[in-house]
Amino acid sequence: MRALLLLLFFPLVQVQAREPEIQCPGENTVEMRWCASKRWEEANQSLQEQLEPKTLEKWKAATQAVCAAAYAPYRQGTIYPQMVVGCGDRLNRVLLEEFKGLSE
Repeated sequence: MRALLLLLFFPLVQVQAREPEIQCPGENTVEMRWCASKRWEEANQSLQEQLEPKTLEKWKAATQAVCAAAYAPYRQGTIYPQMVVGCGDRLNRVLLEEFKGLSE
């Protein structure tokens, strides 16, 4: 009861969320997954600028299916999510390279 009263009388401290200080490619599984997801997000953002939303959704579905099939033997392992995200990132970047070639 006393702890509850203390919480009521002290102002709440706002904590700002910030990205962890990770040097990619990372030193452990959690860091490696974080780095892979950041790279995927960057490539995905670039694709959003190149593709119509409907086409982008089809692309995401196709790459997800292809990557899940490619790494199906690892599905039970802890590395599986990182492998699938890395696969999607690589496919996104290949498509982005194709767009570069078309504009040159």
